[in-house]
Amino acid sequence: MGPQRKCKKLADHVDYSRRHLTFGWWSLLVFATLGLTLEALHGFKVRAYLDASNDTRRLMWTLAHAHGTALAIIHVVFGLMLRVAPDTTARSVPTISTSLIAASVLLPGGFFLGGVAFYAGDPGIGIALVPIGAASLLYAVFAIARGVTKSTESNRRAR
Repeated sequence: MGPQRKCKKLADHVDYSRRHLTFGWWSLLVFATLGLTLEALHGFKVRAYLDASNDTRRLMWTLAHAHGTALAIIHVVFGLMLRVAPDTTARSVPTISTSLIAASVLLPGGFFLGGVAFYAGDPGIGIALVPIGAASLLYAVFAIARGVTKSTESNRRAR
C-alpha cells in the first residue's frame, strides 16, 4: 500500500471516528434525557405512564431508553477504537458505521413507537422496526469482532 493511500485511509478512519464519537455523545444525551423523563413520569405519578393498563407503554419506553443508552456507548467505544486500532476493521468501516447508526435509530425507535400506541397489551406497529435494528447491530458487532480477530492473527504472524 502506497503512502498516499495509507494516509487517505487514516483520514477516513478519523472522519468515521469523529462521526461515531459525535453521534454517540449526542445519543447518550438524548437517551439519558429520556430516562430522566421516564423517572419524572414515575415520580409525578402520571397515570398515562403508571396505570396497570399502560404496562406495555412503560416496558417499551424503558427498553427504548436502555437500548438507546447502550448503543450510544457502543458508538463512543467504536469511535475510540478507530483511533487506537485503525487496522482492525479497515475495509468494512463504512458498512459497520451505517449498520451501527441504523441500529441506533431502529432499535430504540421501534421500542418507543411500540409504546406510543398499543393494543390489548401488545406493542404498536413500531415494534416491527426492532428486528431490523437488531439485525443491523448483530452485523456490525460480527464485522467488528471479525476485524479484530483478523488483526490479532496478522499481528501474531508478523512477530
